[in-house]
Amino acid sequence: MDQSALKALLEALINTWENEVVEFKQASNDYDTNDIGKYFSALSNEANLRGLERAWLVFGVSNKTREVVGTHYREEPERLHGLKHQVAQTTEPSVSFRNIHELHHAGGRVLLFEIPAAPRGIPIAWKGHYHARAGESLVSLGLDKLDEIRQQTLAQDWSAQLVPAASLTDLEEAALTRAREAFAQKYANRFSAEEVMGWPLTTFLDRAGITQNGQITRTALLLLGKPESVWHLSPHPAQMTWKLEGAERAYHHFAPPFLLATTQLYQRIRNIQLRLLPQDELLPIEVSKYDQKIVLEALHNCIAHQDYTRNGRVVVIEQLDRLVFENEGNFYDGTPGDYLEGNRVPRRYRNPFLAQAMAELNMIDTMGYGIHDMYARQARRYLPMPDYDLEKPGAVRLTIYGGVVDPAYSRLLIQKTDLPLGDVLALDRVQKKLPIPDEAVSRLKRAGLIEGRKPRFHVSATVAKATGSMADYIRTRAQDDEFYAKLVTDYLQQSGQASRADIDKLLIDKLSDVLTNDQKINKISNLLTKLRRRGRIRNAGSRGRPKWMLAE
Repeated sequence: MDQSALKALLEALINTWENEVVEFKQASNDYDTNDIGKYFSALSNEANLRGLERAWLVFGVSNKTREVVGTHYREEPERLHGLKHQVAQTTEPSVSFRNIHELHHAGGRVLLFEIPAAPRGIPIAWKGHYHARAGESLVSLGLDKLDEIRQQTLAQDWSAQLVPAASLTDLEEAALTRAREAFAQKYANRFSAEEVMGWPLTTFLDRAGITQNGQITRTALLLLGKPESVWHLSPHPAQMTWKLEGAERAYHHFAPPFLLATTQLYQRIRNIQLRLLPQDELLPIEVSKYDQKIVLEALHNCIAHQDYTRNGRVVVIEQLDRLVFENEGNFYDGTPGDYLEGNRVPRRYRNPFLAQAMAELNMIDTMGYGIHDMYARQARRYLPMPDYDLEKPGAVRLTIYGGVVDPAYSRLLIQKTDLPLGDVLALDRVQKKLPIPDEAVSRLKRAGLIEGRKPRFHVSATVAKATGSMADYIRTRAQDDEFYAKLVTDYLQQSGQASRADIDKLLIDKLSDVLTNDQKINKISNLLTKLRRRGRIRNAGSRGRPKWMLAE
């Protein structure tokens, strides 16, 4: 908001004065963060109960005279915005201010803290305690209000339903032990590991939000159930499938307990080291083909957001240079793009009981940071950004890349590690030949990060601009030969053999647009000849119909 909009907002808040969703404080520089956290919890819960999207905590206004008196609270921008991190660390589930607005009023400096409403079905706690308002007073969240929030989605939440025929004996012992360890790790500042391990099983499961008053829920069976107890969930399949596609094919089905099965599925994925060669350097940078945290975040999101009423399974397809995750159900709240900057807090969940239990076990976060973190981690690995595909009705499809699309893009990320995530996302679309907004075009061109004419932008000259002349850039393209060679040998290792058409399909789109199509064909021919002469591959076919294989 600009200053005029903030002034109008402040006037509107003052006119309505303090109620359960607005609090005014004069606030000295050393105003207690613990008190801020209590108000955050109270105002967030009250906004939820009133069906509002946000609540407000305002510093710099006297709560007696309704006059703007100004505040000196955290005048340094770094300290002020550091408060968001402090709040996120101590709220449960982790959430923070949507924005901290600073208004330069004639009466002095005013801070307007924008607090998101608690998500449906999930009350917000500060240091383990739930807070609320009674008029202008700060009080504990009563059981009636706590139940009102928790009951918001319970009736229609598939994952919260009880399974009367199931008992504690249907839960896997190893998964229970791992669940206690994860819970103790999450709340290490409140409970010792010995304390959590010593709780009665029913006490632990209820505290972790997995059971209800000691009774088994569908969530308990999904996360902790024995494989032979899955029949309790029939006709809804509780299953993840890993599928290998390509010349070599394989698959494996994974049943609960999903708390353990997701790691077992990850271990099936062929995760080799990739070698990326920075500009003007001889030593390559090695990164794993897939980052474990990214893969598990994607897989856990599939479990949390799966529409189990559609009787489908979560599927992970492993292809030569990418992983594809598929789960049933439309993207539930907004679009993936809403969460890229890490500022959007989801208001609704398809399976709130399951999502909250997974958050308690450190499997996911429930405040919308997961997608942002996946993209940021992938950028730090110099690889293409994930892609969401929502075109198929009733399904979400996520692709995570395990290879380079455009070497220039990867080189740029290696050399310019301070690029904002928004610029990285735009550059990623450029390398994938996707359109970008005109505003992004102007920004990237001003920074010298893209060139070309709409719609044929490319990243290649970015490296030239950042590190030297275009002539230098083109000369150093030869250093990529080892990267292309690795793609060929990896392909042959997995497929056993390849025709020239297979090799062309593998490489031609990955070569620079600086080259013509004939130059690309010649480059591939030269690369194959070089690999053959070095004894790394051999032609088991004829000259006219080659059949390339790894040399024995």
